[in-house]
Amino acid sequence: MPGRCLPGDGCPAGVPGDGCPAGVSRGWMPTEPGRCPGGWMPGRCPGDGCPRSPAGVPGDGCAGPARRRGGEASRPRHGAARGRRGRGGESAGQPVPRAAGPHRTMAGPRGARGRLPPLLLLLLPLLLPPPAAPAAQSCLSRQQLLAAIRQMQQLLKGQETRFSEGLRAVRSRLSTIHASLAKAAPEPPAAACPALQAPADGRKFGSKYLVDHEVHFACNPGFQLLGSSTRICQANGSWTGQEARCAEIRECSSSPCQNGGTCLEGLNHFKCLCPPQWTGTTCQYQAQTDLNECEVYRQQGGPRLCAHACVNIPGSFRCSCPAGYILLGDGKSCEDIDECSLSQDNCTSGSTCINTGGGFQCVTPQCPPAAGNVSYVKTSPFQCERNPCPMESRSCHQAPKTISFHYLPLPSGLQTPAPLFRMATAAAPGRPGPDSLRFGIAGGNERGHFVVQRSDRHTGELLLLQSLRGPRTVRVDVDMAEYLDRAFQAKHLSKITLFVSAYEF
Repeated sequence: MPGRCLPGDGCPAGVPGDGCPAGVSRGWMPTEPGRCPGGWMPGRCPGDGCPRSPAGVPGDGCAGPARRRGGEASRPRHGAARGRRGRGGESAGQPVPRAAGPHRTMAGPRGARGRLPPLLLLLLPLLLPPPAAPAAQSCLSRQQLLAAIRQMQQLLKGQETRFSEGLRAVRSRLSTIHASLAKAAPEPPAAACPALQAPADGRKFGSKYLVDHEVHFACNPGFQLLGSSTRICQANGSWTGQEARCAEIRECSSSPCQNGGTCLEGLNHFKCLCPPQWTGTTCQYQAQTDLNECEVYRQQGGPRLCAHACVNIPGSFRCSCPAGYILLGDGKSCEDIDECSLSQDNCTSGSTCINTGGGFQCVTPQCPPAAGNVSYVKTSPFQCERNPCPMESRSCHQAPKTISFHYLPLPSGLQTPAPLFRMATAAAPGRPGPDSLRFGIAGGNERGHFVVQRSDRHTGELLLLQSLRGPRTVRVDVDMAEYLDRAFQAKHLSKITLFVSAYEF
């Protein structure tokens, strides 16, 4: 290894204590015969990597006619020392005797492969620890240092150029993307439909015009609706159906009265004043001794003589009512019998009697079953309250805080629009109430017949928009959400059941 020679390793005789021949500096390493006389080659040397040669020594560091392996001259027995005084005071040019016996050599790099790049030569002295007493030949010359520095500057300049080109490419790409995004068409806003107005002599229900929202229309008494009673906002920004209009009902415009009768307009009907000897709804019959008024009523469908059934009697008629009703004092109208208040029901214990048109219903409201963290307890026959929720359960807090049950009897063919039910909120003592309420239809089997609208700041109203024909049972669920400073507070659910009678009274 460099700097060390051991006996038997082929080191020349008289090697100083550092293991190198006299006149040879540190950093030398043994090589195979034929390289330089004495079996040594330089390690760190100025110039081309060989020691300065005396006169007549080639640039490969070999003395005299000696050459690298493959040269013309034969290998001399002794090598020439460098042209300066080496260790032990020996002068240049003095032969160094070779130790007896064979010696081992270490194969070194050949030709150009044996040279280290100038940049590496510059870095090696910085990375390797300096020797204890470096010789003057171990330092690079000023020209070599300048050349190495210039080479390193060129390397850094090349790296800087490539880095700048990369930055320019990235900047150009970002500019292209930015320009394409800037030119792209903006995202279309949420689809909405144009605002609709209430028809003259009518009303409009619904104030939102976004996709899938509905708007309903109804006419005032004495007017009939022409067009669509319900219109839905479509994704293309247009409404379904036709424009709603309210036209006055003019029954006499078609001159229905015959035989000189005079037509009188009424609310959704007309009446004919017949001359003597003529009778009937439109004065179409000649008067007889015993006119069957009930038969005339059934054939012509004119104004009802009776609220329910007409019974002909000689020279007159009488009215009767269906089961569950009684005839009023005017002899025509029927009134429902309240079986529940008269204890005429047969509801079992635990159920509640609800009076309906012509009968009654036994109901037993039940709280919904527990689901996850949501459970309810019955606090009255018609109300359930939610048990306290865990703090971390969002689904529990979003569930209705109260669920109430309501049962309403309705006559068949009720004139619309008709208010059916109202929801309101009240703040607990000492606690601020909600500053905003939101109402909506949450479920049911006939949702298209109803709409919820706000009647005042703290009240919502359920309206019937389309008449219901009975007998039938209709269910609709209405919820009311409370907000304080735009933060959700609680929800209340009302489950409404409508018992529609078979009769219009």
